[in-house]
Amino acid sequence: MSIQQAQSGIDAATYVRQQAELAHRASRRLAMCTTAEKNAALGRIAQAIQAHAPRILAANALDMEAGRAAGMGTKLDRLLLTEERIQVICRDIGNVAELPDPVNEDIDGRTRPNGLRVRRVRVPLGVVGIIYEARPNVTVDAAVLALKSGNAVVLKGGSDALHSNRAIVVAIREGLGEGAVSGNTVPADAVQLLDATDRAVTAAFLRMRGLIDVIIPRGGLELIRFAQEHATVPVIETGASVVHAYVDEHVDVAQAVDLIENSKCRRVSICNALDTLLVHRAVLPRLAPALGARLAQAHPAVEVRADKAALAALRGHLPADRLRPLEAARDYGTEFLDYILAVGTVGSLMEAVDHIDRYSLKHTEAIFTTDAAQALLFQRAVDAACVIHNASTQFTDGGEFGLGAEIGISTQKLHVRGPFALEGLTTMKWIVDGTGQLRP
Repeated sequence: MSIQQAQSGIDAATYVRQQAELAHRASRRLAMCTTAEKNAALGRIAQAIQAHAPRILAANALDMEAGRAAGMGTKLDRLLLTEERIQVICRDIGNVAELPDPVNEDIDGRTRPNGLRVRRVRVPLGVVGIIYEARPNVTVDAAVLALKSGNAVVLKGGSDALHSNRAIVVAIREGLGEGAVSGNTVPADAVQLLDATDRAVTAAFLRMRGLIDVIIPRGGLELIRFAQEHATVPVIETGASVVHAYVDEHVDVAQAVDLIENSKCRRVSICNALDTLLVHRAVLPRLAPALGARLAQAHPAVEVRADKAALAALRGHLPADRLRPLEAARDYGTEFLDYILAVGTVGSLMEAVDHIDRYSLKHTEAIFTTDAAQALLFQRAVDAACVIHNASTQFTDGGEFGLGAEIGISTQKLHVRGPFALEGLTTMKWIVDGTGQLRP
């Protein structure tokens, strides 16, 4: 239940509708804001977050304490805010402000034989709803990207980050409110937080068709499925992943070990972390000793769940308590978000492709090979938002792709796919200019 619900006694649907109506009205004003007005608003948001940093960190400490008590484990890294991370957040706001504004950009146009001028232009979606889990940085990313692209946003964070999200949204709205005093037209109501923890609020949020234009669930498979089952608002699915990497028989083993370690261990709690490694049988004897030694050196050591062939090859190169037999029904198709890696062996590239097709959630897949033809075949055959050759899977990220930040990583084929930001938060409008033409 939210604070507002508790104080007023209103039900979940009424509460969500009130917040959505505020955002809807604000979106109509925001759509008319200039690029300069939006960029100025982002600058004030960054200043307000810096000014509120002590309160934000204190709120985050409460969430971290509760997270440790709840046994969140490696997911605590996603929840944690530090002074350095707040500085990075503020820097990223500046990066978004510097990006080209997609709103009112001409996509294409033509003049018809009768003189009619027809153009397609980018326009905001309107009101964007974001449902996300223990990632307080998403609160800022979503708000800033929505505002820059001319959209109002309604935020529904997870209970794990409730205190952090409250403090951050107070700072964001304060920054926007200062703009109103100075005559800037970006309304503070363009950013709304559903300050609630109960599932009824989430369910009502997903049914606000007519007030919310699109819902973006950013989190695990359970959240995605809940949105799929309950939404009447259009949904862009993001976040859930089972990331594979295939080690081809033609490979630089030393490079492959570096790539596997970075893909798995750089940050294990994010959606682009490696979950399943598929190794060509011909390279397994050369790869296993170096890979086992490297994964044993991680902190903590990676637990490897290996099929029969990989188990035999890795034995003696990993501590006995970090190597166990793979159970396909349990380990394949699992997003671990932990220091756990499933390792299977295959006899060909197409066998790897078939395995990925069976277990992938269409997020990120990779091939490590020195054979350019094999790499190209893999990239064409694998159906995923991002298909990587000889680079870490953890590069699947809006910032790394030059988007400034990201609203999420879409795992579907419509309306956007892969990391998306400003352009993905727009739709199109046909603009027609005539001089009195009549259709015969």
